[in-house]
Amino acid sequence: MSDPYALSDTMILQRIGNKIKNLRLRQNITQSSLAESAGVSLSTVKKIEGGEIGSFDSLLRLLRTLGKLDVFQPLVEEEELSPGEYYELVNSARKKTRQRATSRLEKMNKEESEW
Repeated sequence: MSDPYALSDTMILQRIGNKIKNLRLRQNITQSSLAESAGVSLSTVKKIEGGEIGSFDSLLRLLRTLGKLDVFQPLVEEEELSPGEYYELVNSARKKTRQRATSRLEKMNKEESEW
């Protein structure tokens, strides 16, 4: 696999589109049935397969329908905390947050106000 950082954005989009098209064909699904199952228009499927990914939402819908959402697994996993980080998190939750003190001037103005 080539370095994705060496590829232009257009090349990456075209490769993603080709991959989606190959997945669809391997699963013997037509563009129109994929569009219907994913809840997107036929033109959206054609555009994405052609490398024009205008909507991340549409891309997610196609990948979900094709059973390939696992490519986003590293992005949606919650990171595990180290024991030190966990200790700091628990202790910070226990600490009371300091409230801002009101100035004497504000108190005096409130007392003098007739409202």
